[in-house]
Amino acid sequence: MNNALAQFIRFSRPHTIIGTTLSVTALFVLSCGYNEQPLHAYAGIWAFALLTCLCANIYIVGLNQLTDIEIDKINKPYLPLASGAFSMKTGRHLVATSLLLAVALPLFGGRYLAWTVWLSLALGTAYSLPPFRLKRFPFWAAFCIIAVRGLIVNLLLFLHFNNLMGGTPVLPPLVKWLTAAIFVFGLIIAWFKDMPDTSGDEAHAIRTLSIALGVRTVFLTGTAILAALFGLLAALPMLGLIAAKGVLFSLGHLLFTAFLLYAAYRANLEDGKSIARFYQQIWLLFFGEYLLFALAAVPA
Repeated sequence: MNNALAQFIRFSRPHTIIGTTLSVTALFVLSCGYNEQPLHAYAGIWAFALLTCLCANIYIVGLNQLTDIEIDKINKPYLPLASGAFSMKTGRHLVATSLLLAVALPLFGGRYLAWTVWLSLALGTAYSLPPFRLKRFPFWAAFCIIAVRGLIVNLLLFLHFNNLMGGTPVLPPLVKWLTAAIFVFGLIIAWFKDMPDTSGDEAHAIRTLSIALGVRTVFLTGTAILAALFGLLAALPMLGLIAAKGVLFSLGHLLFTAFLLYAAYRANLEDGKSIARFYQQIWLLFFGEYLLFALAAVPA
């Protein structure tokens, strides 16, 4: 792979790109299923929404790297700006181009897509840039991630697709439960993402929850909440709260629980690489959640 391309992929933080792609795709599939529309008939609106959201994604993660170079030299020295593979000028150009596209493209996509992207941009900017720099505060850092991943994307993107398919602005049960599940995931990701980074954060006065409460407390609390979430979701079909592919839905979440507990058992909280590996495994479960909800929405 060309080195510049490889560095750009690293700059875009692939796990967030995959997460954005799966969320847009799952909400598109949910909309098609709810409105009984074939996927291929609206593939164009899916592609346009995905492109727009990916531009916003790259802007947000790129801006964070521009403002965190000194911290990343300690926590994530492999990132292009921290390692020197990309110059500051290159980083600024990538961030500015992504921002321009993310602001302009929604003008041609409808009001719900515009609100999805522009609200995400606003929160992503406040997360990284002074005078707000909300990442300094555990509550507000978590709020930004929860608001974007948990609420804005799920609710507004579904309404975007649903509106273009001629549906009524009503949220079906699957979308409500997906929003609730990703809301919790957003909270846990906000907590867990700082567990491997305590050295750099503490050196630069970024008081994360892992520093305030300790990595072990954050790890145990977050794992317990996720396990409880999977248990609740597995029970939904048996409680009659959702009807879509109940066996698949329940079995999938039981498997998620087993994977989570096994990953937690193997995690070594004294080893930064082990903690980082555990965090990436949480993202795998996040990806799986969207896939499971999308599969539940596909007509039998």
